[in-house]
Amino acid sequence: MIDAHNHLHQLADPAAVVAEMKAAGVSACIVNGTSEADWPQVADLADAHPGFVVPAFGLHPWYVKHRTSDWLEVLRSLLEHHPQASIGECGVDGWIDDVPLDDQMEVFLPQLALARERDLPITIHALKAWEALHEALKTEPPPQRGFLLHSFGGSPQQAEQFAKKGARFSFSGHFLHDRKAKVLESYRHVPADRLLLETDAPSMRPPQRWITHPLPGDRNHPANLPAIASGLAEALQQPCDELTELCDANARSFFGLPRDSG
Repeated sequence: MIDAHNHLHQLADPAAVVAEMKAAGVSACIVNGTSEADWPQVADLADAHPGFVVPAFGLHPWYVKHRTSDWLEVLRSLLEHHPQASIGECGVDGWIDDVPLDDQMEVFLPQLALARERDLPITIHALKAWEALHEALKTEPPPQRGFLLHSFGGSPQQAEQFAKKGARFSFSGHFLHDRKAKVLESYRHVPADRLLLETDAPSMRPPQRWITHPLPGDRNHPANLPAIASGLAEALQQPCDELTELCDANARSFFGLPRDSG
């Protein structure tokens, strides 16, 4: 079982967390950096846990203001040194009000272009900015392998529209909360070969029922992934083992991971 999106480096004692993930049945995880400040941490984790931690380096819209003038060159260098890496987390966010969408596009579009240039997986954050995302994908088409909309919270219609553009969609346990029932409906419209599982740990904590590995506060443990899979399987009325096998195959295909990863 692969965690298609988390931020393992944001948790205390990542080595212990990795051990707990493996014991829970997680075989690999895509660890996403969000700014130049945390890219070295992600790289170090990938070096420390080869085959289990698969790095992703991206500049998130929340941190656009903190970028240096050579951020894109630094990103290219990291991708050269980590051939298994993907690009992410990056994207567009209409929820924040201190970074205009035009400024976000200045950072997002080059990352889309880089992913297409190298045919790399790219993980996209999109929140209340669906039209901006459509425009970005017109300006800089995604790589041939497609792109991942992580923790996708859009409508069924948006799921169908982005699927036509090559989107993959990863489900996080936050959507198992009763107040997110409308989002669950969207996942019934996701093509079977486009569905992945994620934790977004330490964010997006699931409801108490689906927590097997509690952490203080509202933090989410990535070893909750199997329980999150069970929650989605129940919601979609599918056998859990079939769903997890499907999502595992989809993640391995999208990220180019071998069958014996981890």
